[in-house]
Amino acid sequence: MISRRNLLIGGAAVPFLSYVSLVPAFAETPKDILVVAQQLDNMTSLDPHESFEAVGSEICGNIYQKLVHPNLNDANKVDPTLAESWEADADSKVFTFKLRAGATFASGAPVTAEDAAFSLQRAIKMNKGPAFIIAQFGFTPENVEERIAAVDGSTLRLTLEQPASLAFLLYCLSANVGSILEKKVALENEVDGDLGNAWLQKNTAGSGEFALQSWKPSESVALTVNPNGPYKGNIKRIILRHVADPSSQLLMLQKGDADIARNLSSEQLRTLQGDENYTLVRKGVASLVLISLNQKQANLAKPQVWQAVKHALDYKGMQENIVPLTHKIHQSFLPEGYPGVVNDAPFVKDVAKAKALMAEAGLEAGFDIVMDHYSAQPYPDLAQAIQANLAEIGIRVQLQAAENRQVLTKMRAREHQMALSAWGSDYFDPHANADVFNINPDNSDDAKSRPFLWRSSWQDAEMAKKAEAARDEKDPAKRIALYEELQRAHMEHSPFIFMLQTTTTAACRKSVAGIRLGTLSDAHSYAEASKA
Repeated sequence: MISRRNLLIGGAAVPFLSYVSLVPAFAETPKDILVVAQQLDNMTSLDPHESFEAVGSEICGNIYQKLVHPNLNDANKVDPTLAESWEADADSKVFTFKLRAGATFASGAPVTAEDAAFSLQRAIKMNKGPAFIIAQFGFTPENVEERIAAVDGSTLRLTLEQPASLAFLLYCLSANVGSILEKKVALENEVDGDLGNAWLQKNTAGSGEFALQSWKPSESVALTVNPNGPYKGNIKRIILRHVADPSSQLLMLQKGDADIARNLSSEQLRTLQGDENYTLVRKGVASLVLISLNQKQANLAKPQVWQAVKHALDYKGMQENIVPLTHKIHQSFLPEGYPGVVNDAPFVKDVAKAKALMAEAGLEAGFDIVMDHYSAQPYPDLAQAIQANLAEIGIRVQLQAAENRQVLTKMRAREHQMALSAWGSDYFDPHANADVFNINPDNSDDAKSRPFLWRSSWQDAEMAKKAEAARDEKDPAKRIALYEELQRAHMEHSPFIFMLQTTTTAACRKSVAGIRLGTLSDAHSYAEASKA
């Protein structure tokens, strides 16, 4: 479906889309068009208050703006975007935002506090996947119009049910679900009270650098420059082409059919390293590889076994030999790039120490266990390395591979014993991961809330208390210090073995500059992209 913004680009769209599909192999891309080869099948909607997949969030991040965004150089700071200033009252319950003048939607209409209030209200009323990020402050469909309101054309007021840390609120508002869209456009396209949701799944109404021209699922996404937006580069359009096979992405890059390849493997990236014709833009993203030990298994419920496993693994060998360019060693529940992250790596392979811990647990003879893992690489290779490492201390691991969804379904039912999987953060605040790895108020099998630690049947009241204290701390510096303390405690006293953090790479032809990758996918940006 072509959005109404197609009017901005006139008849040029059809010739270019024909170019994309019919161009002979090895042709150079046009100078004012950026072509990206990327896996695009992980997206179901481009409505920012519904989209919760990585690729959809990335595209929304280039189309919409939020009130604030994390500082690009210092994750402990938040910078203004549509809001120019903000303040909290003495009770930390009423938060007032002043919007900057001059921000404009693609339609040409100015961004107002009424648009901002409507957008946040809409996210709560629709109650789609990411709504909880804002709803955790006490907003409901019943109270949101009263608690989130425009005071005047440039002033927005949020009234919370309970006091909250300003830093926590700001980071949550910087999430994709905090995107501000044009109220008039959304309501003009409303059907059966859906607040424009069906239309906005494949159309846009934002104030960002780009606007959506078209989206053909599992084929392509076409973006055009928002003429009223903040983009200052020389690119007129961006074409994201769905190319599932990384080898095909590499070939397109090398032959000039693509300017950027986004999903290359370590082996493929090695072929480009040191080649002056390419630039590799790399960033650690909020995706962690970890082992979970189900506490329903008697042997895995012993803290000495948790520590034994952590000291038995050859993290360095796995990183260097299996995932050298796609992952890095990381051993805390917060990803690098997040506020308050601890980058300590206290665990190294120490077989003697691990054996001593096994003996302390009364398990000198070891035990047999099953480990589920994803069937896609690099997980099978990592699983075999883990199996070999644990065999050295008497833990005999039977490997069981399955598709990602099958492993997750098993974990969600608490049916795994050990599991090698990945976890991606939901929003850019330490509490995003501190919550799911530390707070489990109901550990019963029929609990309504089932965070990640619930899946492994783990509950620790002291860790939960630490996580809640950090979340609610008003002083920013003290809040960061509490999260640092929590991470170090979690490393030593939890049945989760964090091993690696994913690194994403944009492989660019030398003519391309200004591509920025973020810790979360909605920060992957073409806002400063240009072509020589």
